[in-house]
Amino acid sequence: MDLLENIPLAPLTTIKIGGPAKFFVEARSIAEVQEAVAFARSRALPLFVLGGGSNLVIADSGWPGLVLKIAIQGIDQHTGHTEDGKILFDAAAGESWDKFVSNAVMARCAGVECLSGIPGSVGGTPVQNVGAYGQEVADTIASVLVHDLKDNQVRELCSEACGFNYRSSIFNTTERGRFIVLRVAYALTPGGKPRISYADLKRHFEGRETTPDLAETREAVRHIRALKGMLIIPGDPDGESAGSFFKNPVLSAEQHEELKARAAARGLTLPSYPALETRKKVSAAWLVERSGFAKGFGSHRVGISSKHALAIINRGGATAIEVLALKDQIQHRVEEIWGIRLEPEPVMVGF
Repeated sequence: MDLLENIPLAPLTTIKIGGPAKFFVEARSIAEVQEAVAFARSRALPLFVLGGGSNLVIADSGWPGLVLKIAIQGIDQHTGHTEDGKILFDAAAGESWDKFVSNAVMARCAGVECLSGIPGSVGGTPVQNVGAYGQEVADTIASVLVHDLKDNQVRELCSEACGFNYRSSIFNTTERGRFIVLRVAYALTPGGKPRISYADLKRHFEGRETTPDLAETREAVRHIRALKGMLIIPGDPDGESAGSFFKNPVLSAEQHEELKARAAARGLTLPSYPALETRKKVSAAWLVERSGFAKGFGSHRVGISSKHALAIINRGGATAIEVLALKDQIQHRVEEIWGIRLEPEPVMVGF
């Protein structure tokens, strides 16, 4: 285990914000993870587990304890099939998520193609039940190998034990801070067709007489994400963000009716998204833009992406305090106008 001190964390995040870690370890094996955990415990240090750095905002003061970056590598495709005819892919937590999706698509296995282009690592996907364009990782996760900090044991959790829900799991709710994700097993469908359910994807393939294959769907998703500033491209002025900053609110039927009435009172029609309606899910981007925060809003240091209303971006030299101030401003105004409290999606570290 290579123990480092006072390591800047901002370069390890996609939003490029945050102070240093007092101690830092990059673990490339399960044994190194366990060694780092033992070190933190021996010094009574607070422990933060860092993956791809794509969905978090780190405080300007940094982290006062040990930052453990998971860098375990490897993707294994099992040769046999599950009882329902699927193939298991076992991916290490430190692998690039988009690399894993690419591997699955090249193997002509369906289930994660619409999750192409999402930044970060494999280990972060079960934590927030990552989803986009009609797919969630909960649809395919068979099991998660974890280090349990409660009893210092490595164990495997089945999908049901992970408590998956919209953008949540036991890893970021009831058991937050208890588990370190080491590997994830995904059950994918060999020869399966891509899921073309979201309006953006349907529009992209409009007029085609043939059904797109998995590779074409992956490229379409990456293209759409790039247009929205949600694909990390060097030099993109909208590229330094933590991704979508707010979750799409999931409402009760009563709340949904009240929101439609509020929209009607303003001469607006609440947009209908068939892919979102099964859970009365509403577009957070629509709420943000109709609350006075248009694409491009903000100062020269921090603002909203010119491509997507949900992305708060670092335009250069922004601080975590400035990002949170804009977040608070948006939340307050949306709640004032629409009666809905937007819930942030990124993890806040060190505040």
